[in-house]
Amino acid sequence: MHSLGGRARSSPVTQRSSIAVPRECNDASGVRPIIKLDLFLPSVQLPTPKNQIHSEESPSIPRPSGSSHWFLDFSKTPATSNGSVFHTGRMDFPPGPPARPIVGNILEVPSSGAWNLYTKLKPQYGDLVYFHGLGSKILVLNSLKAIHDLLDKRGNNYSHRPIFTTLGELMHVDQSMPLLPYGKEWREHRKLAYIALSPSAVKKYHSVQSDISALMNRDFLERPDDFFSHVRLTSGRILLTVTYGLSVDAADNEYITHAEETMELITRGSVPGAFLCDLLPFLKWLPSWTSFQKEVAQGRAMVEHLVTKPFEHVKREMAEGTAAPSLTQDLLRLEPEPSSEFEYRVRWTTGAVYGAGGESTYATVLTFILAMALHPEFQNRAQAEIDRVVGTERMPVVSHRADLPYVAAVIKETMRWHPVVPLAIARRTAEDDVYEGYFIPKGTIVVPNTEVVTLEPNDKYDPHAFLPDRFLDPTQDVVDPAVYAFGYGRRVCPGKALAENSVFLLITGLLTAFDIAPPAEGGLEARFGASLVSYPEPFKCAFCPRSEAKAELVRRRAAQCKV
Repeated sequence: MHSLGGRARSSPVTQRSSIAVPRECNDASGVRPIIKLDLFLPSVQLPTPKNQIHSEESPSIPRPSGSSHWFLDFSKTPATSNGSVFHTGRMDFPPGPPARPIVGNILEVPSSGAWNLYTKLKPQYGDLVYFHGLGSKILVLNSLKAIHDLLDKRGNNYSHRPIFTTLGELMHVDQSMPLLPYGKEWREHRKLAYIALSPSAVKKYHSVQSDISALMNRDFLERPDDFFSHVRLTSGRILLTVTYGLSVDAADNEYITHAEETMELITRGSVPGAFLCDLLPFLKWLPSWTSFQKEVAQGRAMVEHLVTKPFEHVKREMAEGTAAPSLTQDLLRLEPEPSSEFEYRVRWTTGAVYGAGGESTYATVLTFILAMALHPEFQNRAQAEIDRVVGTERMPVVSHRADLPYVAAVIKETMRWHPVVPLAIARRTAEDDVYEGYFIPKGTIVVPNTEVVTLEPNDKYDPHAFLPDRFLDPTQDVVDPAVYAFGYGRRVCPGKALAENSVFLLITGLLTAFDIAPPAEGGLEARFGASLVSYPEPFKCAFCPRSEAKAELVRRRAAQCKV
């Protein structure tokens, strides 16, 4: 996998820096030359940031005047069993696997499922693992402490995204909040998202979410073997209804399938270096008839369609006075006569909610189903709690969340057992930095490893086992998944409250109505995909109504739905 780095300029060093540029080094074999990679290897031009970092936690580190060269002295990077420590004169880069000249150790990074490698490297290298080579620099944050110290405490420097030439610049995804460059425009989009999705704002959608959950339970009752499709439809239904007031009744609805296809493209392209053009940006000037430019044009059209078609539908119905309630309508009404700039921001903000919002719900519910089929003893305890608190003749609603601690523990353990986004979307450093005595160069791609956070060693509870009780044990200090499941720092997902309510209603609805069991033929295993959003691989299980009374409750509640 390739990543992105900053382009070095070729002007000479004219002034001494507070961090020494490495000198040639004598060893037993004599003087060894310094290899200046940036003279030969292409990389991406990074914008000059407006803000400098001046604090004790994130010091401003002046570079040599007139130059941005940083040299890798391979006489100081022995390929030993303990890996390599890369030097910048007096200060080391963070540790990482053994490096080779020119290519460094960047080729060690897999193109998918990289969290497995990063987690395995923690015992050897600790909280920071550094990869470099071919013009790229990647720093893996391998602990919650490192993630918190850098992404939360030093947000000015660590809230930027990598520069995705293909996905961002050419396909226009950098106009959408998740990849929008950190700055004023990003803050304007973020402000709109928080207005629409704050915990108080999403209360108006509780009844809609409950209705859609009831329809999913009916689908499970009537066609239990199609449960993957039912969860997929339900996740899309919630987002389309809440965001645009659109009603859909099939998983192959055009709005759902187009969103999935577009998000598959975006997910694949959000890995730094996924397209060769990210490493060789001059390729963006290839003629329009080349296969690359045709792929770019198709991707750009898909993205524009995703954010524009449902938005224009809402505008049209608002003009006709027939628009259903939606957060798009609420945002457009913030300005009686919205400017084109304001409409542009609303269009891209709501498009981000629609495009990305359903994937985490879909993956979390499927992971829960898999866990319950493998561990029926935990669903029995959760069902008993629901029956006791909610009763046996109605479905749980959002207001029951605070009264169901064991159910909450099951949901938290589902999110911890296999996080749906094992690696948070990468960041990029805007300036040089120093952390724990290590030098982190400007333009470094920073990858928070959520997987390793969920596997924190515990003497009492096996981190690899599904054990909800870990969250109820007062003797244990277990990290709440809410801390890591929705991102970090200033780029935490603004739809957190809406997503948590959806997951609660869908999971408690299934627990209320059904017993989830492994397939009769056996052989059920926990297997997950290796993409950015990690879903369970296709599996079979059985859904049996807990009683005829529960089956009737499902039918009756579905008949009351207004969506």
